[in-house]
Amino acid sequence: MLIERIYDEDLAQASYLIGCQAKGEAIVVDARRDIAGYLDLAAANGMRIVAVTETHIHADFLSGTRELAAATGATVYVSGEGGPDWQYDFDGERLHDLDTVKLGNITVQALHTPGHTPEHLSFLITDGAFSDSPGYLLSGDFIFSGDLGRPDLLDEAAGGVDTRFAGAKQLFASLRDKFLTLPDYVQVHPGHGAGSACGKALGAIPSSTVGYERRYAWWGPYLENNDEQGFINELLDGQPDAHAYFGRMKRENRQGPAVMGERAPLQELSTDDVVRDLAAGRAIFVDTRSHARVHEGTVAGSLNIPAGKSVASFGAWVVDPEKDQNPLVLLAGGQEQAQEMWDHLVRVGIDNVAGYVTSIDGLPPFTPPLIQPSELPDFDAAMVLDVRNRTEHSAGHIPGSYQLSGGRVLWHLDELPESGTIVTYCQSGVRNSVAASGLRRAGYDVVELDGSYAAWAAQK
Repeated sequence: MLIERIYDEDLAQASYLIGCQAKGEAIVVDARRDIAGYLDLAAANGMRIVAVTETHIHADFLSGTRELAAATGATVYVSGEGGPDWQYDFDGERLHDLDTVKLGNITVQALHTPGHTPEHLSFLITDGAFSDSPGYLLSGDFIFSGDLGRPDLLDEAAGGVDTRFAGAKQLFASLRDKFLTLPDYVQVHPGHGAGSACGKALGAIPSSTVGYERRYAWWGPYLENNDEQGFINELLDGQPDAHAYFGRMKRENRQGPAVMGERAPLQELSTDDVVRDLAAGRAIFVDTRSHARVHEGTVAGSLNIPAGKSVASFGAWVVDPEKDQNPLVLLAGGQEQAQEMWDHLVRVGIDNVAGYVTSIDGLPPFTPPLIQPSELPDFDAAMVLDVRNRTEHSAGHIPGSYQLSGGRVLWHLDELPESGTIVTYCQSGVRNSVAASGLRRAGYDVVELDGSYAAWAAQK
């Protein structure tokens, strides 16, 4: 048996390829939409991808299940659990509790493990060449290393009302009745790692075991003592802010994400064409440099989405493809970097990229205004806006500041003043630059606190 983890550092998301080497067949679980890595991995191991599935209707990234199936002809399997309100709207074989998928010597068994979402499945893997008993669990957003999938995302991102309490009860039952009935030696392979907003204390360890989690996870004593209410109280306390784009992901993943097919390589655009399109409001320029470089001078009306490991996350903070149909123009070092950034963007459904340029020379200039921490007390600000998470704000903030995290601010403009200057800050300036660029593009007068909260705190 082959089991390979394909990890996205940007979204802290793991997908898996499970293959039977004897028969040359593989299944992919929780695929992302840029599918070349799965195709290459299968080919390198002499395998055909014959099945694709997912643990649940995801909220933090756009699923590649349909994309991969369209490219390979693989059979789609999705959850049929969760009741009528949580059914997928696209074709695929429905899996229910204890249903199985066979790949040569390998058996993939679905376990209904609700709590994070009502339809959530985990997958028990049995390598029949070695044992008749399961040895691996793909736990999706149910069990993480040291933590559990949060049950409040349906409230935070999908318009639910107090679904967190029913979800927390379901998680307790899923742990008691499913997870803790497994042998301690079963390896646990979760769907996310540290940095994901799908839990509050995810570990960076890529895998665990049932026995280790039973003994050392924070929830263990509550299950041992059958303390459901204590479990619920701790589970729901201190969850991080959910990004607003999660709601769009949830809707699109349920309906069935658009299949892109093979994408043509991005082309370098001429400066004259970009100037024309920007002037006509037919394009959105994306400055992918660091916030420090952007503060030295950027392009008028541009968004700052720094190149690196957070292109998808930051992109989804400031680009809503449901409202703005204009294509993006990326600042990139060349075609390879531009293509990599596009791969990240399609993971959150930002598909419309016109091409790239390698310089901002000749484009309409703009220098973002900054204010020094020492100037803040005398500055006439309509609002001092903290774009960090609420947990960070609670731990320490500039007096009088208003907290609205960067991943939510453009979806909650009604909470901002209609006129006047907004001073924005985060911890170090990175998130602040992203959010501030989005607010400026939305028409707000924004001044960034130079050095953000770290600089403000250092002067005290």
